[in-house]
Amino acid sequence: QVQLVESGGGLVQAGGSLRLSCAASGRTFVNNPLAWFRQRPGKEREFVAAITRGGRSQLSDSAKGRFTISRDNAKNMVFLQGDSLNPEDTAVYYCAADSETWRLYARTELSNYAYWGQGTQVTVSS
Repeated sequence: QVQLVESGGGLVQAGGSLRLSCAASGRTFVNNPLAWFRQRPGKEREFVAAITRGGRSQLSDSAKGRFTISRDNAKNMVFLQGDSLNPEDTAVYYCAADSETWRLYARTELSNYAYWGQGTQVTVSS
């Protein structure tokens, strides 16, 4: 059974930092772009960051300068480091794996991602 399991969510004060992890099991995603999406209260799920097998990353405008995505291919994991967090970053964060492999650039649309984790809640207090 293919699983993506996020961890690292929780409560953080505004201005603080958080590091999310996502571990894959059941198959390897070494050759798939991996991504983080989030769903804020009352909003649709949105793209945050993605990274290719080779480490080329894409970030949303709101994530640039504050979020960093990285991956460990040997461990089949992807990470999201968030700094200078604000209450607008409060959301359920999901990791996802692209349905395609060996992409030169990571994609940003939800429909491109076939595998999803269950999400981890991040709450930023003001």
